[in-house]
Amino acid sequence: PPYLSIYPSFLLWQVEDDCGGMVASASSSCLAMPASAFNSVASGFVVHSHQHTLKDFSVRPLHWKTPFAGSKLLSLAAEKHIWQLSNKHFSNKLRAVVNENRQPWDFGRFIRTFYYFNEPFSLEKPLALLKAAVMGSTAKTLQQKDDLGSMDIVLVAGATGGVGKRVVNALRKRGIPIRILVRNIEKAKQLLDDDIDMVVADLTKKSTLLPEYFQGVRQIVNTVSVIVGPKEGDTPDRDKYNQGIKFFAPEVKGDSPEAVEYFGMMNLIEAAKEHVGVYDGKSLFCVLENGLPVGPAWGALDDVVMGGVSGSSLQISMTGGEHGNPVGLFKGFVSTDNNGGFTSIRTKNFSPLQDFSAYEGLELLVKGDGHRYKLIIRTSTDWDGLGYTAIFDTIKGQWHSVRLPFSSFAPVFRARSVSNASPFVTSRIASLQLMYSKFEVDGKLNPKFEPGSFELPLASIQTYLKEPVTPRFVHVSSAGVTRPSRPGLNLSKQPPAVRMNKELGYIMDFKLKGEDLLRESGIPYTIIRPCALTEEPAGAELIFDQGDNITGKISREEIANICVSALESPAACDITFEVKSNLPFSEQFVINPNNPPLERDYGKFFEQLQKGVTGKEALEKESVAV
Repeated sequence: PPYLSIYPSFLLWQVEDDCGGMVASASSSCLAMPASAFNSVASGFVVHSHQHTLKDFSVRPLHWKTPFAGSKLLSLAAEKHIWQLSNKHFSNKLRAVVNENRQPWDFGRFIRTFYYFNEPFSLEKPLALLKAAVMGSTAKTLQQKDDLGSMDIVLVAGATGGVGKRVVNALRKRGIPIRILVRNIEKAKQLLDDDIDMVVADLTKKSTLLPEYFQGVRQIVNTVSVIVGPKEGDTPDRDKYNQGIKFFAPEVKGDSPEAVEYFGMMNLIEAAKEHVGVYDGKSLFCVLENGLPVGPAWGALDDVVMGGVSGSSLQISMTGGEHGNPVGLFKGFVSTDNNGGFTSIRTKNFSPLQDFSAYEGLELLVKGDGHRYKLIIRTSTDWDGLGYTAIFDTIKGQWHSVRLPFSSFAPVFRARSVSNASPFVTSRIASLQLMYSKFEVDGKLNPKFEPGSFELPLASIQTYLKEPVTPRFVHVSSAGVTRPSRPGLNLSKQPPAVRMNKELGYIMDFKLKGEDLLRESGIPYTIIRPCALTEEPAGAELIFDQGDNITGKISREEIANICVSALESPAACDITFEVKSNLPFSEQFVINPNNPPLERDYGKFFEQLQKGVTGKEALEKESVAV
């Protein structure tokens, strides 16, 4: 059957044999028909090359504008003419054969299908490519961007701060790819190595958090904090860290706690969420309770594109869900007539392309019909391009989840494996396609295929995270954030930031609100609340606690090590905790060079902590109805 490719001014017939092999290429040497005659063609025909030995065929020489009066070959409603390109080299190599057993081919449906998935021709894309070439863009540059999109980068926000720069050093020692987000790049270059990937942004200004800054980022460590310093100021050498126990009246320097701790956190979460992933995954299809579908637009893509007569659609069943709720319904009729045998639904190309690289794969919730299906992912916006394909079975009559890891998707072009295909880059997803087909791959038949009617209830399609899940966002907050509003608390025994919460712009209140944003985001997180930070080395005995009750001190280096360890620990997911050393303020921790502390396993501390404990429980217990 003919496979058609449409160009701006005319229609080209690209000829294949019954197994999908190319017989005549879609070049200028093809049978052609003016675009004005698109809607005039009635039923289909078969074109063969002279290289193939065929039985029961008749040769009909085709000439320029030669009418075929009463012929079964073609029927033109407007003019009973057929056109052929004036390529004499190829004109004698084509033979047309009438197949009396073929079903009528709906050419109009093919045209509608093609134009549903392909925008009309314009010069915009060629001009964009030309502009890129003139500006020096190369295929190598594009490949580098794709490679970057597949990297597992840790983004450190606030990398020039006391904790942030230590996090950077700890990550580099482990060989983990990093990117730092800073406000002052000159300061960053002075404090850190020049070869570090640096981006400049201000969390308080949403417009500065550009999408490309998060390309390839899989985890975030946020050490950004509002700046609080003594009113008398400090020396360039930060002498305040070495002056012992001495109290100076503090004040906020620069942006307010609300701008940094609350809106800054909001902006960072919004910018990062797309790239680091969330528990619920990225929803690609679902149906709301009112019956409205959510996700990209889907359309039928059936074997009509190769002369077949199968048909399908994605419908909404208002009561077809597992609990009588609305769901999608992939429904249709598949026929092997005219050498067809597949039906499918496909999304329009995503705009912009979707980034699935934070996830392990795709998950479908279906009510099985016992058939075997294909899910095809395309990374190209081309109409007829390479697709990465996974095959899955369904359980008849049962609602069940189907998880398809991206590692199970193989490169396929027109049901044939492609051995030299580019690696599957999940950061640039162009479209999805759900298919029911007679064929699997490389000529292998689908053992669960049955021609005729079928329907597959489809509740949802979404991405899912790799298990076991590890934190994607580690945030350094502060002990004491729930205490300013806690009834019955003796504030005179609390740290200065708690006692002076109001004078410092409600610093603790906004830190707590920022934490709440992260806890409610759906991003796997860890929230670390250090007590008073010091310049001491790491290695002192530690006390981990929950409920926001402890006071004390802890080394910045220790907090940096805890941050890095949390990134790799499933036990650290979705916990909020306070931490301090066991030493009083009056005793400074020093390392014995003859007996340095062993590398600490923080995982055992994480395993003892509970999810859901934040210290806000005390506020809720003490609340009084008014």
